[in-house]
Amino acid sequence: MAVHFHEEDLPADVLAPGPVAVDTETMGLVTHRDRLCVVQISDGKGDEHLVRFANGSAYDAPNLKAVLADPARLKLYHFARFDLAAIEYYLGVLAAPVFCTKIASKLVRTYTDRHGLKNLVEELLGESISKQQQSSDWGAPELSEAQREYAASDVRYLHRMREVLVGRLEREGRMEIAQACFDFLPTRARLDMAGWADKDIFSHE
Repeated sequence: MAVHFHEEDLPADVLAPGPVAVDTETMGLVTHRDRLCVVQISDGKGDEHLVRFANGSAYDAPNLKAVLADPARLKLYHFARFDLAAIEYYLGVLAAPVFCTKIASKLVRTYTDRHGLKNLVEELLGESISKQQQSSDWGAPELSEAQREYAASDVRYLHRMREVLVGRLEREGRMEIAQACFDFLPTRARLDMAGWADKDIFSHE
């Protein structure tokens, strides 16, 4: 298992066919304001790839964009809503189809309100991850080893967690509604970017 660090694009042909786990690191939580700094991606075979974008980047990353935009590749996320918005806004591609472990967790782990990645990794896989670097400066000229390890850990477990969560969704008869939620997430991300981030347009109010 290794963490590979790249500048501005993913090298060609470093990922095996099939689903890829994807995550992003940005300067903050406001997509239009807080630039995309890192995209993490893994094919689930043991390695993680981090693509760092410098301040002022043109985000011209043809290899990475080709993988993210490939409609034949399922993309695994934890809280896909945020990552989809960041990727579409900065890289200009729709990184779908989608499986979101946070949505899946909320549909089947109704016995808890703890749906963070750390909670899921601990319960579903019996492993532990650190979130200490979550709020660090991802736009710094150099990323520390701790930052790189944190970023890699955000995609390291998603393939295995998806297997567990799919089993639970099927067991509880909720796979169909989960899939409908996953299919809607790109639209939800676009609503966020268009100004409805804090509004539920489906509510009565």
